[in-house]
Amino acid sequence: MSGVRRMAMQAGGAAALAPTFRAAAADGPADAVAATLADVRTRGDAAVVDAIRAFDAPGFAGSSPVVDSEEVRAAADALDPVLREAITFAAAQVRQVAEAGKPGDTETRLPSGQSVRVRAVPVAAAGVYAPGGRAAYPSSLIMGVVPAQVAGVERIVVASPPGEDGLPNPVVLAAAGILGVDQVIAAGGAAAIAAMAFGTDTIDPVDVITGPGNPWVQEAKRQVFGLVGIDSVAGPSELVVLADSSADPAAIAADLLAQAEHGPDSPSILAAWDSPVADAVQQALSVADSPVGTITIVDCPSQEDAIALAEAFAPEHLQIATADAEAIAPGIRRAGCVFLGPLGATAFGDYVAGSNHILPTGGAARHASAVGPATYMRRMSLVDIPQGAVDALTPHLAALADAEGFPEHRRSAEIRSSR
Repeated sequence: MSGVRRMAMQAGGAAALAPTFRAAAADGPADAVAATLADVRTRGDAAVVDAIRAFDAPGFAGSSPVVDSEEVRAAADALDPVLREAITFAAAQVRQVAEAGKPGDTETRLPSGQSVRVRAVPVAAAGVYAPGGRAAYPSSLIMGVVPAQVAGVERIVVASPPGEDGLPNPVVLAAAGILGVDQVIAAGGAAAIAAMAFGTDTIDPVDVITGPGNPWVQEAKRQVFGLVGIDSVAGPSELVVLADSSADPAAIAADLLAQAEHGPDSPSILAAWDSPVADAVQQALSVADSPVGTITIVDCPSQEDAIALAEAFAPEHLQIATADAEAIAPGIRRAGCVFLGPLGATAFGDYVAGSNHILPTGGAARHASAVGPATYMRRMSLVDIPQGAVDALTPHLAALADAEGFPEHRRSAEIRSSR
């Protein structure tokens, strides 16, 4: 099949090879996005509606991008029962994992006598972007909304591009209704991000914006970061599979095809150190008829080199399809989500495993994490300093304040000291 390539990796060559799997960065839409953000900030709903007509739905007839709540309920009521059950099931899986990982409060009493309580506080409002365009993504809505609900966010807004009927995809709209989303915006691209970040006449601004999207969406998130929080600036989907002689070639081929299905710029990579397995996967791919992006089979000199390649690439998804997956996993430090063993297909994580599929890409797994309740929460310290602690801490504070040239800092402490 076209789109499948094979290459050999030299021993110790992981760091040099890994960057070649990502497409070279093209000139981004920074200027166009900046213009859209400025327009929405100035003209509000009118600018959002103009952008909808220009980029999403030329026949959009509304004066506001906000979807009537009756439309949301109607979409939920009309949804196929089997699909409704699947959405409800997937949300329950994600919710259970999110609840287990929700940050809690801590309190530390220090030897000098003071206590520091750190509270995990949810933001007041969150915006979740659910992509449209080539397909509908109710799963992305679930992955963004459910952790926000678990975090305790009071108001959740979902934005998704409309079709010619002026509404987001019916399945996305239904998912919003099933999950009890507070407001749905029928808008896409940079205008949707701007509306949630700045607010308009009909949309109150949010505190955090999450969700995948095209380069315009991600550039808009980058430009509004600071005014609002964001999850990350995400790029195309990524998969690396580590496979040894125990791997099922047909299953590995299916996994590579599934992730390449996201588009031609989504790298899907097999790192194998057993040539017969690589040969068998290549043969399985050669007879597949699914449209795919580029799939790369890398012949690695050893298991250690294959792991080094995965670590250097820091993929969004990593599958360890080996007999000793549990032994390898503790050494993995750079991946968005790791799937273990022969049955651990990334597709389960995309939908129903309970892990979140809004993950760091483009090497950001070196420092970033999946969306979860913590994405929608902030830490706030409460400091209690009794007299004994004041007396014990003041001499040290005074020395540091003198070193930094801040005499009033010293006085602020000394005026409270009983010494």
